[in-house]
Amino acid sequence: MAGAAIPLSPAVHQMISVGPVPLFAGTVGEIKYPIVRDMDTNGYERQHGSDMEVGSYDHRPILWDPDDIPSIEQAKLSPTELPFTKEDFDESLEHALELMPEILGDPGVGIRHAINGLLSLTPDGLPLLGETPEVKGLWSAAAIWIKEAPGIARALAEWMTSGVPEIDPSSSDVARFYDHHKTRAHVRARCAEGFNKTYGIVHPREQWASNRELRLSPFYERERELGAVFFETAGWERPNWYEANQPLLAEYGERVMPRRYEWDARWWSPIVNAEHLAMRDRVAMVDLSAFAVFDLTGPGALDCMQRLCVAQMNVAPGRVVYTSLLNPAGGIKADLTVMRLGHDHYRVVTGGADGMRDRKWFKDHLPEDGSVQLADLTSSWATLGVWGPRARDLVQSVTAADMSGAAFPFGTCRLVEIGPVQVLASRISYVGELGWELYVPFEQGARLWDTLWQAGQAHGVVPVGIGVYGTTGRLEKCYRAYGAELEQEFNLVECGLARPQVKKEDFIGREAYLRQRAEPPAITLCTLTIDDNTSRSGFKRYPQGREPVLLPNGRPLVDGRGRRSYVTSAGAGPSVGKTILMSYLPTDYAKVGTRLCIEYFGEGYPATVAVAGPTPLFDPENARVRA
Repeated sequence: MAGAAIPLSPAVHQMISVGPVPLFAGTVGEIKYPIVRDMDTNGYERQHGSDMEVGSYDHRPILWDPDDIPSIEQAKLSPTELPFTKEDFDESLEHALELMPEILGDPGVGIRHAINGLLSLTPDGLPLLGETPEVKGLWSAAAIWIKEAPGIARALAEWMTSGVPEIDPSSSDVARFYDHHKTRAHVRARCAEGFNKTYGIVHPREQWASNRELRLSPFYERERELGAVFFETAGWERPNWYEANQPLLAEYGERVMPRRYEWDARWWSPIVNAEHLAMRDRVAMVDLSAFAVFDLTGPGALDCMQRLCVAQMNVAPGRVVYTSLLNPAGGIKADLTVMRLGHDHYRVVTGGADGMRDRKWFKDHLPEDGSVQLADLTSSWATLGVWGPRARDLVQSVTAADMSGAAFPFGTCRLVEIGPVQVLASRISYVGELGWELYVPFEQGARLWDTLWQAGQAHGVVPVGIGVYGTTGRLEKCYRAYGAELEQEFNLVECGLARPQVKKEDFIGREAYLRQRAEPPAITLCTLTIDDNTSRSGFKRYPQGREPVLLPNGRPLVDGRGRRSYVTSAGAGPSVGKTILMSYLPTDYAKVGTRLCIEYFGEGYPATVAVAGPTPLFDPENARVRA
């Protein structure tokens, strides 16, 4: 009605109520006995007074069109309680009988109520919260569960009134979706696939199978020929590793840190670590086309960027600036890079997963006088990263431009010709190696790949996936990632990104940022390494992220604001031969050498604080990236 798209689908969740159960005869109130969640069968059993409710997420996905839901007048019970389809529930009931034969198999107990109840599913399984990107002032609070309702109500009230919810809602922000996410075909495909994952055990790296190959970079066919194993981000197919790099496993042997436990090795390959080592030794090509790219232009562009960005944006054209964006309370709203391409021209580059939320933030804060225009150029530019100690040798061999450190210093960008293609080269790095991000018009991307690939054979070039870019290379350099280390619940002082000075120009969150700088931090983001990965079974185990960080005696670590320490990112550090973790630690424990414990699958693994703050674990002087 209002012109906003809320990408969800009504889906059937079946439930029966069985009773009266003799065991529950003496219950006062609604519930006395524990709720049982049977993860192997995607079902649950829950007392409700004298009855036992049995629910299932194990049946076939049954999606409804919103227009087919009956009205209140037409519905026999309520619009969300539809006629029961027994044939879909028969197998689920058999599982429940096997689990609770004494209760559900009692001949005196019968089915008193059975429904196909409706709930809301979304394409990624998360709620839809916040102001819609299409309509100012129209807010969404959709696809939530009853158990979450009070907390979500509070968060939304805070968000609507002050703009600063206490708990970071970014992962559930309704503005996170791209246009393709909102199509009926995508919503139905992902909701159908996601239904059985509602109670399923989902691996943190598990990939969606439906509606793939939607956003393809110009390098896609070349990558597929090299055996790329594609992971999806924001609809983009991104190589996570390349099967063509199998020979590197023999070259690097046990340095690839193989994982012999199935869960740890699921959706992973030791080739990732082999590619990492090859990049450190030679030169790598990395597909970064999933970046979201926006241009802000116009006479008010400088003032607008100053208002939004923590970093000083009044820099010379050709400079590249890494900056944070804050909310009014000083929480970290975004983490991105900006290229100043002209006096009134800024190009913003942010992660694909963050692109639509960041675009809305910029759009919401454009000046009302129309002095700044925002253009989304994501589909116009493809990006290829070239990094490694031989990156300059490779790029210099295909361009007449001077790519030396003196002529093309770190943190600058310029147009250069690479073979027959003109690219915007930006000298920055997220993996801690010499090199460039090369931005190329989309239709010319394949030619850029071919030019660099052919010339790179003489320099030992390897195709490298996002497993290196987003995990191993990043963690060795202690680089923070938005959605992992960087969230609105943390500030720049705590995460080690406070700048030496605060610019005089006003920006969103400046007052809060000044207060944070004046106070001792309650926590500090640290880099830890696991001392011994060996489990009680004798296997080496590898945490995946989000595990509790404890004291050696098993006690949790809690800061002055009640925030517990947990692993924000985890991965291999092949160059240092250690499993690397990042975590916020209370200040008393944020010291190099502090011994701690990581809880993973019920076992404790000894860990040590290797770095307190942002100093890189690998190449701490940053000599390689600035070579």
